[in-house]
Amino acid sequence: MEAYDAQQLIPTLLLLARPGAGKSEVIRFLRELEPERRAAEFHIGRLHEIDDFPMLWSWFEEDAILTELGFPRLHTDNDGYFRESYLWDLLIRRIDLEWEKAQRDGLDADNGWTNIVEFSRGTEHGGFSRAFAHCSPAMLSSAAILYINVSWEESLRKNRSRFNPDRPDSILEHGLPDEKLYVLYHGSDWHELAGGSAGTLFLQGTEVPYAVMENEDDVTTNGGRALAERLKPVMDSLWEIFCSKKEGHR
Repeated sequence: MEAYDAQQLIPTLLLLARPGAGKSEVIRFLRELEPERRAAEFHIGRLHEIDDFPMLWSWFEEDAILTELGFPRLHTDNDGYFRESYLWDLLIRRIDLEWEKAQRDGLDADNGWTNIVEFSRGTEHGGFSRAFAHCSPAMLSSAAILYINVSWEESLRKNRSRFNPDRPDSILEHGLPDEKLYVLYHGSDWHELAGGSAGTLFLQGTEVPYAVMENEDDVTTNGGRALAERLKPVMDSLWEIFCSKKEGHR
């Protein structure tokens, strides 16, 4: 097993963006890197991914089965929208729970792991501000945020291009109908929360570093050198802020 220096790793990376912005492609890129390079250049250890999409998709599947059985749907209506807005909060609490179990099981920076937490939120269901309000202070205290910035138009384009109807449950190939994407994700509150390309957000009583990677030109689909050259300076900036935060708390 690879050896990592825990002092060189981001323990928890919150990977946030609009749908289709390239979050899962960044994770794929990091996962495929040589471990030494991933730690030295990007401050990421062995990857433990926590993504709310598989949780959400299981609700769709359960509701489809319940409909076939002739019973009421639990989570979504017949058009696939959540029956109650608090289910978005439940997903964040599920993320918290998965993070807590990872810490319990030793999947932490001290043992060479980085937990990568991936989700999208639109203003229709409270935006990132509502999601952050349900993140545990413990998780946030170990976290840094990488936000991948694309316009609504680019999110729509990528959502269409990546969708594989034969694999709607796939992390890399799922998509939403245009109308549903518009309703759920056209509005974003990220730029209201974060005023620049890097800095800190005060969330749940702690300062959480953030940095923004621009991806309007889609360097994530093909990955490789172009993505590495785009991502590295952003992660360098994020790491610098993260280290400054640690120094300030000593």
